[in-house]
Amino acid sequence: MKKHQSQNFANPLKGGGDLGKKIFFVIFILIIYRFGTYIPLPGVNLIILDSIVSEQAKGILGMFNVLTGGALGRMSIFTLNIMPYITASIIMQLMTVLSKDFSELRKSGESGRQKINQYSKYLSVILALFQGYGIAVGIESLSHNGVALISDPGIYFRIVTMFSLMGGTIVVVWFADQINTKGIGNGSSVIIFAGIVSGLLPSIFSLLEMGRSNIVSTQFLLLCFVLVIFMIVFVVFMEKAQRKLVVQYPRKQVGKKIYAGDSTHLPIKINVSGVIPPIFANALLLFPATIAGFSTGAEATGWRKFVEIYLSQGKPLYVVLYIVFIVFFCFFYSTIVFNPEETAENLRKSGAIIIGRRPGNQTKEYLQYILTRITVIGASYIAIICAVPEVLTHQFNMPFYLGGTSILIVISVVLDLSSQIQSHLLSNKYINLMKKTDMMRRR
Repeated sequence: MKKHQSQNFANPLKGGGDLGKKIFFVIFILIIYRFGTYIPLPGVNLIILDSIVSEQAKGILGMFNVLTGGALGRMSIFTLNIMPYITASIIMQLMTVLSKDFSELRKSGESGRQKINQYSKYLSVILALFQGYGIAVGIESLSHNGVALISDPGIYFRIVTMFSLMGGTIVVVWFADQINTKGIGNGSSVIIFAGIVSGLLPSIFSLLEMGRSNIVSTQFLLLCFVLVIFMIVFVVFMEKAQRKLVVQYPRKQVGKKIYAGDSTHLPIKINVSGVIPPIFANALLLFPATIAGFSTGAEATGWRKFVEIYLSQGKPLYVVLYIVFIVFFCFFYSTIVFNPEETAENLRKSGAIIIGRRPGNQTKEYLQYILTRITVIGASYIAIICAVPEVLTHQFNMPFYLGGTSILIVISVVLDLSSQIQSHLLSNKYINLMKKTDMMRRR
């Protein structure tokens, strides 16, 4: 029996029913998505673009180029990727906290969640249009060595770019939906994961080439690999870590018999907020640095000089503000993901209690206390994981961007996929066992 179980887990394509079809479907969607990242926008000089991207590899351009799988660096139709939809989803989640109507819609069950998801898609289209127009206006003024990036700037180029990028976002969101319904894993996360992984091998080869050319020492290469392994182990441990609160259900009386109430656990992840805080913190801090880098002028003065001296990646002020923003967004977003008041109310309605706490307000205060303490640990962990690679990337002048945000996303998606595959295998095994039991009864 144990041998048969280990074989199923070792070969999910054979032992998982339709799991193999789901996995191959996800791979098929990702292949089409990767082809789309190589379709450039009309009117863009790709040679000049490559030079500009190389110069801005450590700004916000580098970070989002990693998250989009190089689509931004190639200025493809998938440049915006799924980012407008993620931003729209975050805005809608905020609305469920700030607006009573949206809060009631979220509590109305599956139909309410579908409506909120639909509103998120509508909002993502609007955001994509605005961002697409902003990108079109921004890249019109870019040049390298006197050669303009856009051969024919103007209103026609802006309109074409705006709707091309909006269409690309709609297609990527549709890809994510297809993965959610017909594949396995969270579609949005899987697409971002595919983009990061696609740039992983070139980054490794680039680092090895630096070692071969004696730009960096062999000791530094070994230190990098040891540090990456340590970070992977640390992230896996922290992402799996949970605080489990014992929840007791009341006794039940069936006829003359009284049955003891069941007890279960209410798990709260250490990293409640996920990867949202470092993404927001990066975007806020790197935006002025990128604007300063794109600004023309012979000598940096005023705000440009301040940004270049103090707010560039790896600078002490940048690192301190980066950590502060991460901690802030961790606390802000954790209250959205896990609502102590709503959880306490749901426990009260089901008749369940947390051992040693009265239902209602006392349970809510206890959950808020636990959430605050857990968020302190989670925020510290994310700050360490994200700040250390930033310092190392700047200190050793690495020619690519692979920050803690990328590591967090990759490991989180792998853990989620692994969990879903195991759940799928167990579910199929249970169904097969029930079928065999039913056949034996009929005999």
